[in-house]
Amino acid sequence: MTSIGTGYDLSNSIFSPDGRNFQVEYAAKAVENAGTSIGIKCEDGIVFATEKLVSSKLLVSGANKRIQTIDRHIGVVSSGLVPDGRHIVNRGRQESKSYKGIFKQPISIPQIASRLGNYVQVYTTANSVRPFGISTIVGGHDSQGYHLYMIEPSGVYWGYQGIAVGKGRQSAKSELEKLKLPGIKVKDAIKEAAKIIYTAHEDFKDKDFELEMSWISEEFTNGRHEFVPEDLLAEAKKYAEEDEDEDDEDDEDDEDEEMAE
Repeated sequence: MTSIGTGYDLSNSIFSPDGRNFQVEYAAKAVENAGTSIGIKCEDGIVFATEKLVSSKLLVSGANKRIQTIDRHIGVVSSGLVPDGRHIVNRGRQESKSYKGIFKQPISIPQIASRLGNYVQVYTTANSVRPFGISTIVGGHDSQGYHLYMIEPSGVYWGYQGIAVGKGRQSAKSELEKLKLPGIKVKDAIKEAAKIIYTAHEDFKDKDFELEMSWISEEFTNGRHEFVPEDLLAEAKKYAEEDEDEDDEDDEDDEDEEMAE
């Protein structure tokens, strides 16, 4: 009975006899059913991209951003429960401000990842709270260069060259593995990130979505986290849509060949 959590999923502070914390596993399921988000570490910067699923045609376009800024040099994108993502961003801003107030310098990316990972982990140990239903991708630039981390609902965090979370993570990871990371340039990564999000959207193909993208680059943003300019975003969308059309034509050709045989 422990395999389905019966009797052992009522609290964070209870482990099943085989050492599982079902509340954390349920939080991970919330992430797996959410829109896809990716982060790419490039030779000259960091690129974030996410599919923001549109639940109603009445929603204002561009509102309620999924990609946010923790500090000038740190960006974050998450998949899962949106309010949980906002809470983590606010916590990150507090940690960054506190660090700067004490040490008189901006917080490094490994430090912010460590502090947020520890904060998320605490929410898996107390009976009065629940785990965060998000996986968070944190990236930025500091004196040691560019860094990219992903924080899981358990509080575990890892450094990555490229990472994808959300429902389309498997197909997105397959596409990321084809890129020569971290040797790719940010301008090329923007196009590839758009293509990956469009590919991953197949899991939600019955729903409309908005593509959000941001980047950090010393050359193009002066080391700051900023949203990708509209002209570059439009170019990336066009590149992704053309690639998608080519794939559809290839599929149709394959079907015709099978029917001919």
